[in-house]
Amino acid sequence: MSTLKQARSVLERCRTVAILGARDRPHQAGFYVPQYLYEQGYTVFPVNPARVGQVLWDQPVVARLTDLTTSVDMVDVFRRPEALPAHLVDFLAMSPLPQVVWFQQGIRHDAVAADLARAGIEVVQDRCTLADHRRLGIERL
Repeated sequence: MSTLKQARSVLERCRTVAILGARDRPHQAGFYVPQYLYEQGYTVFPVNPARVGQVLWDQPVVARLTDLTTSVDMVDVFRRPEALPAHLVDFLAMSPLPQVVWFQQGIRHDAVAADLARAGIEVVQDRCTLADHRRLGIERL
């Protein structure tokens, strides 16, 4: 189970974040959560095949995690749980692997989490990066 202590550790050490399921509408969590992280000083890389050609958070949107040209510390996931098994190959094909894969609040997939953990990737499930960052009072980067 993901704890607030684990969330603090991740949010304090992970500075570069890929947003899987990035959105361009301000009312959607896939936009306002990464927007908050960006405003707090994190470097945010948007990933969404439907948004390629756009620029969000000063970065071009890429279709897949494996299209990123920069390594990231964490992948922050805004996808439905049933879609996660299809992303497992991309998570594991990233080079280097991310330190952490964070499934946003309401997102949980124990089998995918177990596969990621076996590959040495820390997993946070069913927590909100924005809410935890605010709750913990982590200083802006």
